[in-house]
Amino acid sequence: MKSLHQVLAPAKLNLFLHITGRKDNGYHLLQSVFMLIDWYDTLHFDLRQDGKIIREDLTLKLPEDDLITRAAKLLQQASGTTLGAHIAIEKSIPAQAGMGGGSSDAATCLLALNKLWNLNFTVNQLAELGLKLGADVPFFLRGENAWVEGVGEIITPISVPPAQFVVVKPPEGLETAKIFGSEALNRDSKPATISVFAANPFGFGHNDLQPVAESLCPQISEAIEWLETARLESASLEPAVVKGRMTGSGSAVFAQVPRGTNLSQMPQVPTTWPLWQIRMCGNLEVHPQKGWASSDV
Repeated sequence: MKSLHQVLAPAKLNLFLHITGRKDNGYHLLQSVFMLIDWYDTLHFDLRQDGKIIREDLTLKLPEDDLITRAAKLLQQASGTTLGAHIAIEKSIPAQAGMGGGSSDAATCLLALNKLWNLNFTVNQLAELGLKLGADVPFFLRGENAWVEGVGEIITPISVPPAQFVVVKPPEGLETAKIFGSEALNRDSKPATISVFAANPFGFGHNDLQPVAESLCPQISEAIEWLETARLESASLEPAVVKGRMTGSGSAVFAQVPRGTNLSQMPQVPTTWPLWQIRMCGNLEVHPQKGWASSDV
């Protein structure tokens, strides 16, 4: 095999995010559901025999040592392979959105190069490497919607019903560290259970990071208000638009909408939003590369 092209890296939404405590080392304990959606970055991989890792940015310019490059070099080092790769990336998932774009790119890179280099690393082996790159990377590697606990390392696969969402990304982004470092952050949400979540998967819970994020980025509040207008206008629909909330540490927000809804049916977008990204997305049952690495079970 000499190439793998059109390899997809999906975004995720946090259906809720509760902070249930804080460890002595400062890490926060959380509960969340991570759900894959069909908003993708697209990566292309070509084999190199000289051992070099070359990244080509086809759309947005990325930092020189981004997660894709770091993932490739980490796998190269861990495996001892002498092979390299040319990696081209078409970025679509916005940065600083809480949608996991960078982590998803890193996971897709590990899965693709594991295949291209014929390394035969298992999912668990790749997940161990992925955790060195970021807490969300193992979720994307395992390839299923998941209930996530602890500091993000406890991942339990779950099923969520097929659904459609409107996702809104304001131009402003947020640094996660500023939110988690805030004294105003709620850190004592009561632990939840999967069974309680499953009774109302798209309306359950809240995002504990959202109040602090809104205080730092007023555009999040603007987006939530626009989604609230959509919710009120859809009161006669079944299901109605669900109350909007932020995903992850923001600044993207989302709300469930009736399946088949298109953007022309949503409230008029304010004229002050020319740089905002608004997209209709469906959820995914599994990651597009699910099965590319063997299970350890």
